Amino acid sequence: MSGPLLLGRGRAATWLIGSGLSGARSIIDMSYSAHFLDFGGSSIPSVMRKLVVNKLSPDFREAVCAQTVAVPTPGDADLLVRNRFVGVNASDINYSAGRYDRSVKPPFDAGFEGIGEVVGLGLGASARYTVGDAVAYFGSGAFAEYTVVPAKESVPVPAVRAELLTLLVSGATAYVALKRLGDLAQGETVLVTAAAGGTGQFAVQFAKMAGCHVIGTCSSDEKAGFLKSIGCDRPINYAAEDLAETLRREYPRGVDVVYESVGGSVLQVALNSLANKGRLIVIGFISGYQTASGMPAFNGATLPAKLLQKSASVRGFFLPHFVADYREALGSMMQLLAAGKLVCEVDRGDLSQEGRFVGLESVFRAVDYMYAGKNLGKVVVELGPPPVSNKL
Repeated sequence: MSGPLLLGRGRAATWLIGSGLSGARSIIDMSYSAHFLDFGGSSIPSVMRKLVVNKLSPDFREAVCAQTVAVPTPGDADLLVRNRFVGVNASDINYSAGRYDRSVKPPFDAGFEGIGEVVGLGLGASARYTVGDAVAYFGSGAFAEYTVVPAKESVPVPAVRAELLTLLVSGATAYVALKRLGDLAQGETVLVTAAAGGTGQFAVQFAKMAGCHVIGTCSSDEKAGFLKSIGCDRPINYAAEDLAETLRREYPRGVDVVYESVGGSVLQVALNSLANKGRLIVIGFISGYQTASGMPAFNGATLPAKLLQKSASVRGFFLPHFVADYREALGSMMQLLAAGKLVCEVDRGDLSQEGRFVGLESVFRAVDYMYAGKNLGKVVVELGPPPVSNKL
C-alpha cells in the first residue's frame, strides 16, 4: 500500500490512501488541518526555481544554471522545506566538477545545506514534525526555493536563523575534526589557516575552549581584528607579514596541531612548521579547487622524511565519513550557542559591490565573493523573507 501524504496546499490537508480493492482515493480530513496546513503566510506554489549542475566544471557559473521546475512532493517519510537561507561552501565547486562521486552524471541538483520551515510532509514524518516547524539539513539539492528532505536527516532548530546554518557543515567540520583527529591537549599550540572563514572561525574557538594557544592566518587587518575578538592569540595577516618567517621567529619549537584548508604553499609552510609529534589536519585545499585538476601544486617528495624526523602525522578529514559523530556535534554546538559561548559569524554580502545576497541567483555572486577571499565568516544567501504571522 502506498504511504499517506499530507501537504500544506489549499484549505485542508489531503490524505491520499492506496487501496488494494478500489485504488487510490482522496479524503478531505479537516481534523488534520491545524497540523498540516501552512498558516505561516503564502500557500505552496506549483513551480519553483532551483540550481542544477548541467555540465561538470570547476567554473561554477559554467557548470550550474537556474531552472524553473515543479515543486516536489514529499514521500511518506519526507519533509517539504521552504528554504529561507542556504549556505555556500568551498566544496560547492568540487561538487559541480563531479569530484566527489565520479559515477554521478549531470544533471543533478546543487547545494549542501539549508534552513527553513516545513510546509508539507508525509504522514510517516508527522510523528516528529508538523507544518511550520523550523528545520535545518545537510544534504544535496539545497540551492532551491523548496527541497524535499528525509525527516530522519532533518535537524529541528528553535528558529530559522542564518547563524544556525553555520553549524551544519562549517561548524561540524571543525568540531569533529579537532575532536577526532586533533587530540588537543591544554597548553598546545594550534595553527588555523583561513581562520576568519566559515569553518576557520569555529576551529579557533574550539581550540581555545581546549585550552590551546591559537594562531590564525587571514588576509586583512579587519579579519585580524575579528580573530582577536573570538579569542585568537596571534592573528597573522599574511598580506602584511610573511607567514613562514613569522612562525619560525615566534614559534621556534613549532606548532602542535594545524587545521589546514588552503593547500599549496600554505600547506608546505604548515608542514615545515610542525613540532615533534605534530598533527596536520587537512580539511581542504581551496587554492586548487578552481583549477582543472582541483589540486594545488605541492612538493611531496620529502614528506616521508619530514614526518619521520618529527614523529609527525598528516590526517585527512571529510565530514561524510564521520556521520556517527554528527548529531553529538550539532547538539553540543547548539548548547554553546544558546549559552552565548560560541560566535557564529555570518557574511550575507552586505559589503559586496551589488549588496546583500538575496534570491537564488545570488548564489553565483556569493560563490565568486567567497573565492575572491572577501568573506568574513560563513557565506549565506537569503532565499525568502520570513512568513507573515497569522494567528488562528
